[in-house]
Amino acid sequence: MVHAIKARGLVFALLTFFPLPLMAQPVLFERPLSPRIASYDIDARLDAETRTVTGREVLTWVNQTGQAINELQFHLYPNAFRNNKSTFMKESGEKTWKKLKADGWGFCEVRRMALASGEDLTGAIEFIHPDDDNAEDKTVARVMLPGPVGNGEAVTVEIDFLTRLPEPAIARSGAKGDYFFVSQWFPKIGVWEGGEWNCHQYHGATEFFADFGVYNVRITVPARDVVGATGTRWEKKDNGDGTATHFYHAEDVHDFAWTASPRFVEFTGRAQDVEVRVLMQKERAYQGGRHLDAARLAVEYFQNWYGDYPYPNLTVVDPAAGASGTGGMEYPTLITAGTWFGLPQGVLAPEMVIIHEFGHNFWYHLVASNEFEEAWLDEGINTYCEIRIMEDIYGPGSIINLPGLKIDDLYARRYSYVMAPDYDPIVRNAWQDYNHASYRSMAYSKPALMLMTLENYLGTETMRQIMRTYLERFRFKHPKTADFIAVANEVAGQDLGWFFTPMLYTNETLDYSVSYVSTEKVAAGKGYDYTLGPDGGGMTDGAGNGEMYESVVKVRRLGGFQFPVEVEMWFADGETVRESWDGQDTWIEYRCLKPAKLIKAVADPDRKITADLNYKNNEMKTGKKTRQPGGLYSPGTIKYLLDPY
Repeated sequence: MVHAIKARGLVFALLTFFPLPLMAQPVLFERPLSPRIASYDIDARLDAETRTVTGREVLTWVNQTGQAINELQFHLYPNAFRNNKSTFMKESGEKTWKKLKADGWGFCEVRRMALASGEDLTGAIEFIHPDDDNAEDKTVARVMLPGPVGNGEAVTVEIDFLTRLPEPAIARSGAKGDYFFVSQWFPKIGVWEGGEWNCHQYHGATEFFADFGVYNVRITVPARDVVGATGTRWEKKDNGDGTATHFYHAEDVHDFAWTASPRFVEFTGRAQDVEVRVLMQKERAYQGGRHLDAARLAVEYFQNWYGDYPYPNLTVVDPAAGASGTGGMEYPTLITAGTWFGLPQGVLAPEMVIIHEFGHNFWYHLVASNEFEEAWLDEGINTYCEIRIMEDIYGPGSIINLPGLKIDDLYARRYSYVMAPDYDPIVRNAWQDYNHASYRSMAYSKPALMLMTLENYLGTETMRQIMRTYLERFRFKHPKTADFIAVANEVAGQDLGWFFTPMLYTNETLDYSVSYVSTEKVAAGKGYDYTLGPDGGGMTDGAGNGEMYESVVKVRRLGGFQFPVEVEMWFADGETVRESWDGQDTWIEYRCLKPAKLIKAVADPDRKITADLNYKNNEMKTGKKTRQPGGLYSPGTIKYLLDPY
């Protein structure tokens, strides 16, 4: 039986009684949203005892490269966990692989690969390592074809595979008891780009890149399990042998992940026209409401601020205790959160994670930039959005809001940034960053602070228009950094190369410092036109004013990044004077003659330059020693970064 249901102006069919072979192909969108280059039909069976997924995959790849293709390249991501010499393990360090149980290693074995026309390709499979010389790494495989696939033609490849999940869960995927999170689990074709295959190895600090397509996935698991997955569940069939098969269909997505556990407690709700489903661990079911509320707010804010989320549903997964490696991760229409038992209501970590991970459905999924090479286009843009939304919803204390302790999302991200501010440029292959701290800073924190600084410079509405235009123009198109800059220039109506070039392509930092302040009473006869006051007493400036003070303020640009900054001077009589400096020189001096003492000077008084490296040196009071305060990494500076006021 097929029920045709209108959803978001698009038709999708809900299959309820008949297995797929007896039914027409499900349709979610009447018109494809993406090029649909790589589509998958997969049958997967989970053996809970051995943590293995036995799979049969039919890949249809459409050649839209403009040339004939003679080989295919595949990601075999689970092989990152098959030995301690894989590139992933070598980059992650000994502590990572030692977390695995003695029998906890994972892998992905291709047992058979053949063209739909019958030619067997199994013997032609060759492991390659395009990013390094590590022959022990088996996360990328190349297959030479018996004949070329012409431009505009499609090739269909049948693959039998066996994937074993690591335990405990590590790097986004794995098992813990009867909880399974299955991601990056099937042989997945790379992306043809720039005249070659873009098919990087699985690295310790990189995520993923893939083409869009249609997924039909049948997942067989123990009948008692609750299942969540990318896309929409169209059918659940009890097999009569203690198992059930869940059929999921997804269109115009570039990945597919799923989870299964008998301990999930389900919560459902609605956000605008999106169905929201939350799968909580039984012992944390009392937190289901806050997870659902956070997901609803995430959907509403992203749609209202940035653009349409075209899919009819969203699933949020609460990972099992001991499986935190699967937490805080994103897949199309499926995200994982992160919490723990007994979490205080004022600690908003789950809310932050849910808002962040849902945002990836925009900047990772809808535009699908290359996270191996330009991670900031997803992580950085998304972190910027997360900070702004958390700030708008929860205000001060947007991460921790407890009596006597408030920590903002912004300042937590600043902390991450100042720990590794200048080891690498933002635009760089992620696996080539100096260390993991630098990756987090360059992929997440620094670009987020960069975009917040840009918003404060251009204005909120202009910045939102940049984001909306970028999303609308590059949906399903794999944009690059140059595309984002071009949109920003167009919407802002100016060439912002002076801003983006040092921020993205160099390791320059932005740091303004008030380096010197003084205020001195001016004595008579020191070159000023003073006369006696009306009563014959105190010196005046000839206009009836009393004592006069000459004040001096010096501001330095410590980093190489040049950016306009405001300088504000506070005087004892309540007057404030604000000056604007273009920041082009290495320092500037302000002198003024006032009838009141200078109290202090502040660079960037409104904290518009969120990318300023060190807020501690932005302010100086008179009467204090004029040397700079403690070093950048001193305990006092770190504390100040979290609570600068």
